[in-house]
Amino acid sequence: MSKPNPASPAPPEAARPVDGERSLRWQRWKTVATVLAALLMTALIIYALQRLTEEIRYADLLHAIRGTPRSGILLAVLATAASFLALSGYDFSSLRYVGGTVRPRIVVLTSFIAYALGNTVGLGVLTGGAVRLRMYTAAGVEAPLVGRAIAFNALAFGIGISTLGALGLLWGAGQVARIAHLPPELLRGLAALILMLVSAFVAICAARREFSLGPRIQIKLPEPGLVLKQLGISVLELVFSAAALWFLLPHSGIGFPSFIAFYAIAITLGLISHVPGGLGVFEAVMLLAFSHRLPLDQLAGALVLYRGVYYLLPMLLAVGLLALIEMRSGVGAPVTRAAARLTPVALSAFTLVVGVMLLVSGATPATDEASELLAARVPLPLVEASHFIGSIAGIAFLFIARGLLYRVDAAWWAALLLTFISFWLALPKGLAVTEMMVLALLGGALAVSRKEFYRRASLLTVSFSTGWLLAVACVIAAVFWVLFFAYRDVSYGNELWWQFTFNGNAPRSLRAITAIAVIALAIALWRLMRPVSGRVQLPTAEELQRALGVIRKQNRADALLAMTADKGLMFSASGNSFLMYGKRGRSWVALGDPVGPAKEWPELVWRFIEMATAHGDRPVFYQVRPQSLPMYLDAGLRMLKLGEHADVALPEFTLKGSARANLRHGASRGEREGLSFEWAEGEAITPLLPELRAISDAWLQEHETREKCFSLGRFDEAYLRSGGIALAREGSGRIAAFLSVMITDTRIESAVDLMRYRPDAPRGAMDFLFARTLTHLQSLGYQSFGLGMAPMSGMAEHPLASRWHRFARLLFAHGQQFYNFQGLRAFKEKFAPSWEPRYLVAAGGTGQLLALADIAALVSGGIKGVISK
Repeated sequence: MSKPNPASPAPPEAARPVDGERSLRWQRWKTVATVLAALLMTALIIYALQRLTEEIRYADLLHAIRGTPRSGILLAVLATAASFLALSGYDFSSLRYVGGTVRPRIVVLTSFIAYALGNTVGLGVLTGGAVRLRMYTAAGVEAPLVGRAIAFNALAFGIGISTLGALGLLWGAGQVARIAHLPPELLRGLAALILMLVSAFVAICAARREFSLGPRIQIKLPEPGLVLKQLGISVLELVFSAAALWFLLPHSGIGFPSFIAFYAIAITLGLISHVPGGLGVFEAVMLLAFSHRLPLDQLAGALVLYRGVYYLLPMLLAVGLLALIEMRSGVGAPVTRAAARLTPVALSAFTLVVGVMLLVSGATPATDEASELLAARVPLPLVEASHFIGSIAGIAFLFIARGLLYRVDAAWWAALLLTFISFWLALPKGLAVTEMMVLALLGGALAVSRKEFYRRASLLTVSFSTGWLLAVACVIAAVFWVLFFAYRDVSYGNELWWQFTFNGNAPRSLRAITAIAVIALAIALWRLMRPVSGRVQLPTAEELQRALGVIRKQNRADALLAMTADKGLMFSASGNSFLMYGKRGRSWVALGDPVGPAKEWPELVWRFIEMATAHGDRPVFYQVRPQSLPMYLDAGLRMLKLGEHADVALPEFTLKGSARANLRHGASRGEREGLSFEWAEGEAITPLLPELRAISDAWLQEHETREKCFSLGRFDEAYLRSGGIALAREGSGRIAAFLSVMITDTRIESAVDLMRYRPDAPRGAMDFLFARTLTHLQSLGYQSFGLGMAPMSGMAEHPLASRWHRFARLLFAHGQQFYNFQGLRAFKEKFAPSWEPRYLVAAGGTGQLLALADIAALVSGGIKGVISK
């Protein structure tokens, strides 16, 4: 359904400078705050680790790792397997909670891949939530339900870790009190309070089905049986994950309950820090807790092994599993194909890990045995070069991983080449056999997943977000700490830079780490010096004709909005498809999905994302259909439901029945007033335009409003001639009202846009016009008639619905002073339409809300248009 539009609309790039400046200032402050917070967190972690490991020597750490009993490592591996199996219980419970039905094999597979990736990396799209959304939607679960299941997982984990930590604290309060320097009574009281709160939650779930948070928010509670079952799963999983570390430790003097208490505290602080995998935070807490009860070198060695067993090993298995799925994805079911589509995400995460591995390898010395063997059989220049090039490859992997995430073919080739080079250089670098095995797995996974990297683009076109650059900076800072930890007994002197000997590990590592720091700084500066803004180039007459040719041959009727000429057009390489977009503030907004053959959509989406990010702005896709959501999820974007779109199925349309009684009565009233129906297309519209403009101007004046733009049409003669016009004529021949209808040559979809009528038009004129338009389009063979979107409607009412859904429900119910949400929905309901969700897709966080504000201004022609009509 149309809304009023600006008589002379301001083009998207003509936004008020003051608004752009404010948005730019806010973006800069946000970036600065994010950078400072990340650097501060990294500095605090490094400082804590430096203080806690002052008495540990690198050689002692290696000795402790090698001295760990094989039985302890085997038990840790078994505990890890049991923990990941228990983790799948979260997914089973959450799916049961939201009413989703998925085969157990798919649930276990999804859970394992999600936790293996999310636990190890946890950056943006490389998270378990993205994996679940992809897999479960392919299994037939609706996307909003998957979102609630993810929220249920998070809540269940929080309750579970609180319960386990409280039980451990209650049991081992005496030991914890001596370490934390707090009275044991206080700790027991805190534990008892936590357990009482959990018990109260279970009791509330048993007593009622809903819980009120104020007068307007009702939360549906889970069944008590499900709550108790999930608590059991949570406790069981945390016991197994804690046991994986416990089996690697010497157990003298540590009770398992007190160990679990500190383990739960360390895990919780790691989650709060938002550091991927809690790396550094978890280790610092455990070192602080047990440094006086265990030999530091053995404790640190157990923590290193724990990272390998519980984090790295599952990730290697997940990558191998996805590689096997990729090899047979061509004939698989939708879920199998969805799993194969996750391969670039997994390879991106794995490449990050491999890059870190190579950097750490370059910062640490080779073993004495390896150095002696190399000195006897390998030329020194080859040893120096392999060490230096291996470190350079490590920093390159951190940046190439971004291109793999974007499915860039050049990134695939670069990763494969670097993997091959690093594999063979691992021998002369220090006989790093384990490193070679990891690189072999990466190379094999890359080889079998070639078809997933289909984007023909240069590595120079890949954009790096501030978060990605920050992550690289933090990794380099951590590697510098590893360097100083490994060589803390080596006195620094200028001569170190020029020492080239087989046992000159410290000079070799110092040169390598300095080189990677310089390279990373150069890349970051190059990225930061790129342009930070841009303007939309409006289409030429030739481009509009090309776009019209594409529109005529496809089904999507609202693609005709490209003909308003107030949006930029991005064409595919073939010219057979395009994407229309506008810009406001820091938001580049694509209107709907691309137009044209679906096989060309991903390339247009990626190009648009790169264009926006290259200018330092946010890419946004507005009014996206649910069928295309996986394409945007692959790009690392997040969805936000805007409302629901109404469509009338024309083959079954009839005015009979109670559902359309109001429409039938309105149409009958129009006939009694002597109205007649007329339809015009193409050049037949031209002689009608003067009278139609007079009606349009009178309607705008009557409603004290102006034309809109971007996602709504306006009275533009060329635009109106590209579609159809439905007229209601009075007995005198005068036009009383008209509708502009968007159509294509395929005669599948049609959609209403402008709705204008004279101030003195007969009552029931619009109902008459709608009823006759629908029956006429039905006679022409059209399959659907779009009534437009009802904003904020159809939001989830589930207890685990997101804050956005809860806010949207409140706005829909009580926001009539801002917008007629309920009235618009009620008007469309009288057509008895089917409803389909529409989404905004953008980067997560506040960017989505800022994008909504920019879109409102874009549609209204500026901020003034938002706050007025």
